[in-house]
Parts: sequence; C-alpha cells; structure tokens
Amino acid sequence: MAIARITLKTTLAAGLLALMAACSRDGTQLEDMRTEFSDFRLCYNIVTTNDTVQGPLSREANLDDFADVMRDEIDRRFGRYEGDRLYHIAIHMDAYVLAVPGIPIVASPRSALIISTNLWDDRLGRPLNEEPEQFTILESAGGSSIVGSGLTQTAEQQMAALAANAALRIETWMLEHPEWFEHAGDETAPADAAAAATDAPVPDAATPDANAVVLPADAAATPAADPTGTASAGDGTAPQRGCGRR
Repeated sequence: MAIARITLKTTLAAGLLALMAACSRDGTQLEDMRTEFSDFRLCYNIVTTNDTVQGPLSREANLDDFADVMRDEIDRRFGRYEGDRLYHIAIHMDAYVLAVPGIPIVASPRSALIISTNLWDDRLGRPLNEEPEQFTILESAGGSSIVGSGLTQTAEQQMAALAANAALRIETWMLEHPEWFEHAGDETAPADAAAAATDAPVPDAATPDANAVVLPADAAATPAADPTGTASAGDGTAPQRGCGRR
C-alpha cells in the first residue's frame, strides 16, 4: 500500500510538472530559430474570417483587426526565415471567445480561439496536410489569467495573446512533420521556375471543420481579392512586399 501511495504521488507530481510546463509556453516569446526551417521562406500569409463564430460569454472582436493581428504574429514567427523554398500558411478563424470580466478565483473565464490551418508547399503547388488542421488555442496561464483576463486585459490584448499562441501552435505542428521539410523525394522542378511560380495556384485558406465547430456548410474561406500582393499601390508605386505578405 505504501509503495502504491508513493507511485501515485510520483505520477501526480510528474503530471503536474508537465501541465505547468505546457501552460508556461507563451507565444510572445520567439525563442531560437529552428534549424528544421533552414530552407523555409514564408510567402502567402492568408487569414480569413468569413462565418467566424463568436462564442458564448465573449466580448465582440473586430474581425478585421483580429485577422491583422494574426497575420502579424505569423509574419513575426515565420518571416525571419530566409530559406530558398517558398511555403504558404492559410488560416481560417473558426470561432473565438474573448473572456469577459468574471469573479476572481470563483469564475475566471479564459479566452480561446479555434482555427483551421493549411500549409502549402509552393513548388509542389498543393497543401502538405490532407485536411485542414484544426487547433483550439487558449490564453497562456499566468498572472493575468489567474484572475481572468477579462478583468486585466483589453480585447485587443486578448486577441494579441491568442494570435501569438496560435502562431506557436502552428510552429509546433509543423515540427511534428519533419517529412514536410525533407525534399529528397521531390518531383523534378520545372526548368523555368519563374513561369512555374506564375502558374502556381493561389492557396485556399483553411476550410473550417463543420462537424467540430458547427459552421454553415459554405463557410470555406475566400482569399483576398489580390492575395499575391502584385497590385500597385494608390500612388502607382510597387507594393512594399510581394508573395502576398503585408
């Protein structure tokens, strides 16, 4: 019996340490660049919000602002890689909850975000994942969330925190698939790479999982009218950045 109690305590302690480690991960911290992405270069960075669902007991989010914040976080985390192979990240924001003020300790609502994601390989001209990958993102456990971020943060701060954690979760997902970044078995690249890039299809944003989120059947995301960023600016000058990135 004593041995069983010791084993149970050890197991619980190990589980608690693992939970604390998981909760301590904060997407605002970029950490070191990953060697697995040495050949990675972010091209299209698409975030769509059509039919995004506002969850119960949630502040209302400005979806345009939320999408901008998400794009900024994807760009911040992945735009620092300057490899030779182009990839596109397409995200659909399925649903969100921005925690409202609650009663500390007794009822402290937490913010959450559900996204569906596709990762495209530009050279192959297709997404690397067979179906959009859906993630549920929570705000990081910390001082503000202990008493409820609804009491300590604005809606804008909550959106920024969720977007940062979403970018980190996407990075973790990509690292779980090293085969996506091993190119030995690639099809032979076309001789005219420039022509291939011109003819490559524009990546679709992720289609939400209707079963999981209970969204309308036609909730597929639609990219911006000019996702390639090739349209000239209002003053006639070329855009600052190509590849659909802002």
